[in-house]
Amino acid sequence: MFKYYGKLAPYLFLIPAGIVLLIFFFIPFFQTIGLSFFDYSNSIYHPNFSGINNYIEIFHNPVFYKVMWNTVLYLVIAVPILATIPLFLAILINQKIRGITLYKILIYLPVIVSIVVAAIAFKWLYAQEGILNYLMQVFHLPAIGWLTDPKYAIYSVIILTIWKGIGYYMMIYLAALMSVPKELYEACDIDGANFWTKHLTVTVPHIMPTIALVTTISSISAMKIFAEIYVMTKGGPLNSTKTIVYYIYEKAFENLDLGYASAMAVILLVIVMIFSLLNIFVFEKGKYDI
Repeated sequence: MFKYYGKLAPYLFLIPAGIVLLIFFFIPFFQTIGLSFFDYSNSIYHPNFSGINNYIEIFHNPVFYKVMWNTVLYLVIAVPILATIPLFLAILINQKIRGITLYKILIYLPVIVSIVVAAIAFKWLYAQEGILNYLMQVFHLPAIGWLTDPKYAIYSVIILTIWKGIGYYMMIYLAALMSVPKELYEACDIDGANFWTKHLTVTVPHIMPTIALVTTISSISAMKIFAEIYVMTKGGPLNSTKTIVYYIYEKAFENLDLGYASAMAVILLVIVMIFSLLNIFVFEKGKYDI
């Protein structure tokens, strides 16, 4: 009898987590799919069943392609930087240098700052009469509409995302560096390898699963970006900073078109699942084999 309960013990411990997932993920997930088949544009209280019309309308909407392009731009620019610069900083900070704790605190400080506070601070920084344009005038350069010019707005917001994320991903890399055997570094020193060769041949291959994890997490985070855009630009100017998550929010809570927003949320979920599956089947192939 005790042996029987012993086999059930792991599943019993999973019950609380399963209940949380059921309430906060699976039920909303299936509700969102259901909502995506209804038309709420005429009445939010009496929606009409529209089948897949919301999905058809999405793929015929030029604004959707614009926000998807902005989302892809976020991925292409932010993710490579967030996957490489934190690794470089982690390798440097992992050395025996004076004041290392202070450096760690300074680099990690942006992570603990509220994203709303950080966005407001950067908005002041980017203002027409802000510090950046003041410096431009000092060097006799024309002022730039960092958040008002469609050519620069999306890049200005991306800089904030990178600034906020570098310290977080650096700490993940630091934890991974602790698992690298020191004997491998000593062997490289005996062979006469320089600093860069040592880390390219030992560090990077050893922590490749962590690099894949950081790449996946930063990709998903880039696709779900919202707070920075909401505080700094509201998706403007001319939809130049509007990403898919902000567009979903706009359709659902400003236009009250719940069916259309739910259809876009389903599309976003499919994209995020593809990135997650790529991480499991490509980067971590064989990791979970018994």
